Amino acid sequence: MIRSFAFTTQGRLHSKDIATFLMPTLVADTNLFLWVDLEAPSEEERRFVLNEVFHFHPLSIEDCIVESPSPKVEEYSPKEDDRFAPYLFLVIHAVDYSRKDGVFATSELNFFLGKNFLVTYHDLPLRSITVTEDRCVNGTGHIARAPDRVAHNLLDSIVENYKPALNELSLEIAELEEMALQNPTKDTLNKILQVKKEVRHLRQIIGPQREVLERFALGEFKLIRAHLVPYYRNVYDGLFHISELAQNYTDSLTGILQVYLNMSSNQTGEVVKLLTMITVITTPLMMIGTWYGMNFAGIPELRLEHGYSVAALVTALSTSATYWYFKKRGWLNT
Repeated sequence: MIRSFAFTTQGRLHSKDIATFLMPTLVADTNLFLWVDLEAPSEEERRFVLNEVFHFHPLSIEDCIVESPSPKVEEYSPKEDDRFAPYLFLVIHAVDYSRKDGVFATSELNFFLGKNFLVTYHDLPLRSITVTEDRCVNGTGHIARAPDRVAHNLLDSIVENYKPALNELSLEIAELEEMALQNPTKDTLNKILQVKKEVRHLRQIIGPQREVLERFALGEFKLIRAHLVPYYRNVYDGLFHISELAQNYTDSLTGILQVYLNMSSNQTGEVVKLLTMITVITTPLMMIGTWYGMNFAGIPELRLEHGYSVAALVTALSTSATYWYFKKRGWLNT
């Protein structure tokens, strides 16, 4: 699917859903800014826009089509035989977190950013694209005056969309902490390890993304006008804060895992303690019963006629004495 918009240098919508054969003409018009959004395009649509209209470098087209595991930015300047205008190629990832599945879902967004054009390419519908398109078409804040402004709003929206995912993750971690304290079962352990794995995945996404946005924040690229660099720096600061939160979540999960292990160890210790108490308390009974066999009427060596009664009394007294001793030491308190 192709969505296309042409804006004037004042940020007003000039035309929408432009016929494909008119795109080369609009790209050549320096008084207009053309934004083409490709969402899960067909091979024919992809080839026409990327190859025939904008003549992008084959390497950036290949990187765009094939899913990239990590964000990156590359600057392309035309050589003698190249037909494309200078542009930046940017790969960025949006995220969403599902508490039902317990995983971070990532969606790749590709940018081709030129002086008077912006091409975005993605396979799945993205909230950041929808929100930015609405702002541009409705003229909110005149953000559609130039492609670097629209690119900034897209990046800012992607970073903002991290926050709901992080809020969901924060709730998940709070529940895990309560489960680790109250019900440290094997399922709790599996869930802790699963969430910890997803947080590590999140940090693997954010790390390279920070490096990419830092280059924009430092004003490295000429296609980003100087007065917009502070805005990109603000986006970078937001992502840096998110990175710090992810690190805090990692530390929290490590602490929860330690709590779980301690609680499990305590439970095991209580079981061992109880079994030990039972064994020690019943030791006199077993010793007397084993030694004498309890199969006689009297105890000849002690010249006692009431052997059963004496054995029972000694067993009861020794068992009671053992129980009293443990109770006094507090070993029977749970």
